[in-house]
Amino acid sequence: MKRIAIAVASLFLATGMAHAQTDASSMSELLNQIQQGQARDSAEAREREARFAQSRSEQQNLVNQARAERTRQERESERLEALFNTNQEQIVTARAALDERLGALKELFGVLQTVAGDAQGRFNTSLTNIQFPDREDFLVELGSKMSSASSLASIEEIERLWFELQREISETGKIVRFPQQVTRANGEVVNTDIVRVGAFNIVFEDGYLRYGETGSVTELQRQPEQARYTNSTADIMAATTGPVTFGLDGTRGGILDLLVESPTITDRINQGGIVGYNIIGLGIIGLLIALVRWIGLSSASRKVKAQLKSDTASTDNPLGRVLAAYESNSGADTETVELKLSEAALKEMPGLTKGLLFIKVISVVAPLMGLLGTVTGMIKTFQVITLFGAGDPKMMAGGISQALMTTVLGLVVAIPMVLIHTLVSGQSRKIINILQSQSAGIVATHSEKHG
Repeated sequence: MKRIAIAVASLFLATGMAHAQTDASSMSELLNQIQQGQARDSAEAREREARFAQSRSEQQNLVNQARAERTRQERESERLEALFNTNQEQIVTARAALDERLGALKELFGVLQTVAGDAQGRFNTSLTNIQFPDREDFLVELGSKMSSASSLASIEEIERLWFELQREISETGKIVRFPQQVTRANGEVVNTDIVRVGAFNIVFEDGYLRYGETGSVTELQRQPEQARYTNSTADIMAATTGPVTFGLDGTRGGILDLLVESPTITDRINQGGIVGYNIIGLGIIGLLIALVRWIGLSSASRKVKAQLKSDTASTDNPLGRVLAAYESNSGADTETVELKLSEAALKEMPGLTKGLLFIKVISVVAPLMGLLGTVTGMIKTFQVITLFGAGDPKMMAGGISQALMTTVLGLVVAIPMVLIHTLVSGQSRKIINILQSQSAGIVATHSEKHG
């Protein structure tokens, strides 16, 4: 630092001398100027020294003030720490006194807090909450009060909790009718009367309802398929006194959800896919053919029985036409008569056996198509397993449902077709046997007459 100061002073001195040399005209003048410059520089230095001394004194005063403030804050900290320790001891002493005075009440308040929490959870899902929604706010407030050690439940609040529990028990055994806002399955909101059956079910004029967690009452997306359940809701809505048959769900909605989620007949048919539709189509065609043939054969059987009791041949039935063939050839020899009767009986055979073979074919083809649907369903299932693995059974349910439903549909069509074919073919064989026996009798009688 001294070197820098000397260099700066030399620089100023050289500059001053240079100016003096340019301005001074003689050595005496130059010397005079140097003396003046030294005097001026000495005055400026003294002034700077005075300012520095003053600034140093101010800085020292600030340091002294800061030290004094630190000392004061340290004493305040010690005072606050002592106060904190004293308060802590007082809190411990107060808590010990509180626990001693509470005694058995402390356990009571703990049980009260537990009961209030359990009651809140039960009331939120209870159907009685539709009529008494204000009790939830009371239980929330009581639970928050009991969780803090600063306040305790009052006698009135304890009695209110007991009252709510007792009212829940009482309402569980009542059937109550009251107006309520209901959201229908199509999203429409209507105000209508509903009936609450204890804490088990709520119904309205169109079926069962569901109580949601948000406090809303909504109609089931699909009512149970069994008519006895849906009819019972209408009965209980219309009843005023006396016993009423009602489909009560003791699980508070569990069994009802299973009934609603169970697939209907239409859903099961749709699970069969294209193969299932074809099986049902074949069954309907076979049933129509069997119905037509049963009606036709029953009519022909009645007419044949009437012909057996008549002596005049009628052409409106197979037996009458066979007898008419004999009457037109009654003068011929026995062999000719036999041939004519056989020809007439053979002409009646196609009309009596028409459609029976197709019914039999359907009874054989239906289970084979069911087997085809089973194979395609299992192929679909294995494809799903290949793509997504076997971790989620729901993804494989579609293929398995198709495999099982096509087998069921094939058997459902085949078994009735076998029985219907047996009945219809039996009716046809009975008429054919009558024709054959009557033809043989006619030939025998004709042979006896003509020796």
